[in-house]
Amino acid sequence: MDLYELLGVSSTAGLDEIKRAYRRLARRYHPDINPGDRTAAVRFRAVADAYEVLIDPDRRRDYDVLGSGAVVIEAAATFGFDGFDFSVHAADGSAASTFGDLFADVIQDAVSGPAEAAAPGADLYLTVSIAFEEAVRGVDTTLTVVRRDACHGCKGRGVQSVAEATCPSCRGAGTVRTSRGHMMFTKTCGRCQGSGLLRHAICGACGGLGVEPRSETTTLTIPAGVNPGEQIRVRGLGHAGTRGAAPGDLYVTVEVTPHALFRREGDDLHLTVPVALHEAALGARFEIPTLDGPARLRVPPGTQSGQRFRLRDRGVPSPRKATRGDLIVEIRIVLPSVLDQRSRELLHEFGQINTEDVRAGLW
Repeated sequence: MDLYELLGVSSTAGLDEIKRAYRRLARRYHPDINPGDRTAAVRFRAVADAYEVLIDPDRRRDYDVLGSGAVVIEAAATFGFDGFDFSVHAADGSAASTFGDLFADVIQDAVSGPAEAAAPGADLYLTVSIAFEEAVRGVDTTLTVVRRDACHGCKGRGVQSVAEATCPSCRGAGTVRTSRGHMMFTKTCGRCQGSGLLRHAICGACGGLGVEPRSETTTLTIPAGVNPGEQIRVRGLGHAGTRGAAPGDLYVTVEVTPHALFRREGDDLHLTVPVALHEAALGARFEIPTLDGPARLRVPPGTQSGQRFRLRDRGVPSPRKATRGDLIVEIRIVLPSVLDQRSRELLHEFGQINTEDVRAGLW
């Protein structure tokens, strides 16, 4: 099989992509995860061989140019030999196994190495929506997080202690013997690490990873003055790391529902207030809404549409400073929708008395 197809990558894949593919397949087919599964073991050996070739620039170049015939896998470990026969032909008259076939198990042990090391947990990302007033004042909200947590059965170790028993793979010898072609090999038993005894077993609940999915409810404190779209980081509430490694973090993005009256700009709040024509001309005092309750606003005589008034410390608390923004009130003059005859006469008389050209100097 093509080595690139074996790892599930393209022939132009970079080293990082090849490493990620190998780690994913190694976790899936490793003998410790699939005890007694001969098919998984064969697949694991093939994946390891392909990985060793493709991460070596020289060997990968030879493979790309000349194909699989150019690839030679060298043994990097020493193993014992119980006996061998380099006869040219086998008893049935067929050609004897090649050197590469004879040393397939040796080669695998050299390149596969131990099971993948513990990996830190991945980060989690959630979005929470709160009301405008809650963003200004702060709020505690309840979140339900589905995450991979440390396995309860093995406490995150991936293995469980069992009653000491003779290793079934080596039958207590601590070594196993395998034959390839006309040769016999003796090597340390990988299941019991040469002790001949089994004291631990792969955790059945988590398959040896040390983590399992779990739904968890937690309370998140959103500070007063949080900005829309801001992220809040909760350390250690992401996915648990495999085999006891550190967990990831939880990142919560805060969405804020718009308010019907107020608009936020930084730490300031903006409010548009309708004012009648006579109020703007003669001046008035009236109540306006704020997030802290009603407040009185004085509009002086001659107030123009679009004019702004500032109410100090009626805005949003700053989450980073011990200050608070202001409330900016913008005046919008509203004309009466229907005028009776008397009102028309008064406005006409007002226009005759006040002859100032309000557009003078504009164009």
